[in-house]
Amino acid sequence: MAAAGSFSAPPQVLTFDGLLSDFDGTIVDSTEAIVKHWHKIGEELGVDPKVILATSHGRRSIDTLQLYDPSKANWDYVSFIEGVIPKEYGSDAKEIPGGRAILAALEESGANWGVVTSGTRALIEGWLGILELTHPKNLVTAEDVEQGKPDPRCYLLGRKKLDLEHSTSIVVLEDAPSGIKAGKAAGFTVIALTTTHTLEQLQAAGADIIVEDLNSIKLKSVSEGRLQLEVLNAYQ
Repeated sequence: MAAAGSFSAPPQVLTFDGLLSDFDGTIVDSTEAIVKHWHKIGEELGVDPKVILATSHGRRSIDTLQLYDPSKANWDYVSFIEGVIPKEYGSDAKEIPGGRAILAALEESGANWGVVTSGTRALIEGWLGILELTHPKNLVTAEDVEQGKPDPRCYLLGRKKLDLEHSTSIVVLEDAPSGIKAGKAAGFTVIALTTTHTLEQLQAAGADIIVEDLNSIKLKSVSEGRLQLEVLNAYQ
């Protein structure tokens, strides 16, 4: 038996009706780009960027701006500033290990999947283009819901886009506590990645399974509309 407290759990195969994934921190590592972005915005607002960054990850920019300058908490401004990020800081972003492979596998297999992000459509379209990643047919962005994560409405809307409104057999891939809480509140299984937050933070948020990155998640098959995931080296 493997020692407790390590990423060494034996492989397990799980079956779901659909898969919904977060984007920033889960598929793409844009941390350096986002840090530079909030430093720039913080200087414009006269707010210490470190204060903004302490609470911004996993939250919609519109909700963050509401705290510091409500006059800028509107979709025209938010879409503009986020749309610029991939153009200005594209070289600072890279895929999370395994991210490109799992998106390609999901699309090629005909699996029922989508992306649910706290970023705007302009931001995710920018990253998908810059990094040449598989584009999700089903996409929920910050503009699509009244309340951002940890409110579950984004993931419930994601389920609706998958045409699975009556299913709770949905797996969510997340990296941030706010997203984990949103997925759990929606009634879904959450697999968390230790790409941006500590193990303890992910556990406290209620993640069902914790892995290091997407190299630990493999799509085994899709049969009769259901997808089988193999999870390797989860925390135990």
